Amino acid sequence: MVAFLDLKKLNASYRDELVAAASRVIDSGWYILGAELDAFESEFASYCGVEHCVGVGNGLDALALVLKAWKAMGRLEDGDEVIVPSHTYIATCLAVTECGLKPVLVEPDPGTFNICPRNIEAAITAKTRAIVPVHLYGQLAPMDEIMAIAGKHDLLVLEDAAQSHGARLGERRAGSLGHAAGFSFYPGKNLGALGDAGAVTTNDAELARIVRAIGNYGSERKYENAYPGVNSRLDEIQAAMLRVKLRHLDDEADRRRRVACAYAVGIDHPRIGLPIAKDSEPASLPAHVFHLFVVRTPQRDELQAHFAERGVQTLIHYPIPMHKQGAYAAWNETTLPLAEALAAEVLSLPISPVMSDADVAAVIDACNAFPGG
Repeated sequence: MVAFLDLKKLNASYRDELVAAASRVIDSGWYILGAELDAFESEFASYCGVEHCVGVGNGLDALALVLKAWKAMGRLEDGDEVIVPSHTYIATCLAVTECGLKPVLVEPDPGTFNICPRNIEAAITAKTRAIVPVHLYGQLAPMDEIMAIAGKHDLLVLEDAAQSHGARLGERRAGSLGHAAGFSFYPGKNLGALGDAGAVTTNDAELARIVRAIGNYGSERKYENAYPGVNSRLDEIQAAMLRVKLRHLDDEADRRRRVACAYAVGIDHPRIGLPIAKDSEPASLPAHVFHLFVVRTPQRDELQAHFAERGVQTLIHYPIPMHKQGAYAAWNETTLPLAEALAAEVLSLPISPVMSDADVAAVIDACNAFPGG
């Protein structure tokens, strides 16, 4: 069987390093807000090319803590509108509503599935205060255009970088392209912890200070609480795990690109749309870190069943659009045609740094054997 993502095999590659890191934390006797967190924050900030990194509990918290900090700084207030993509994981939207802000869903570019700058501009009103672009599937949103729009309208930009660790725009990386960014280190991410974890990156020292305080019960000094805070801290064990895996992140991204290019060259089916051109080479895709390799077909359910029969695991990202979820029942009658079409037609193929060449060939063969070619 070809697993969608074999986390056991992936982490086994670094088992000795991970065990040594965990032992170091255990032996230290210090498990929260210690030396491992300090080191990881410094290393990840340097990797992303920013001044500040704040470790938090998970990716959702990373986004929400930035928005809460901006409210504390007077940059946002209840009821302000925040533009978000219509096609993404619901966490992007949950962070906005958690903070008493109003999400405005914007349709993506039909080619990349990332948020479309033209649609952003069309959605801006007198109440718009921020944009949360998502670097979907590991491919950067068009940040230069988005930042130009934000500058024109005096808007804040919060990157949802949960799927894009290491993705680049020239020499700049995800996490350094907006006013702040939220990362998830959920185990299945390109940089994955061995549990829940997240981080905020920014060049804004005041924002970083307030994010850190809010995530620590609103406190910068013990028993003094300046903000109505929460408990969202990256613990020492997970920080130590992430320090190990950060050292291997670029090599893993390169392997992901090689798998993606093998798919692009090998998959040849008129009913299966690919996310990259067939003549792509790994060296031509430095910006894309391929958290997911997502194909599109009107026969998605039949294709997924076909893969299952051939022992290939696939997943759907995402089968129900945000505006059709029970969590947002007030939007359920809204029509967003592209988000709805993508929900019905996209399928994620296996892609990971530990896939063998035989696994890759099996996926390609299964694609090309799909009836109707």
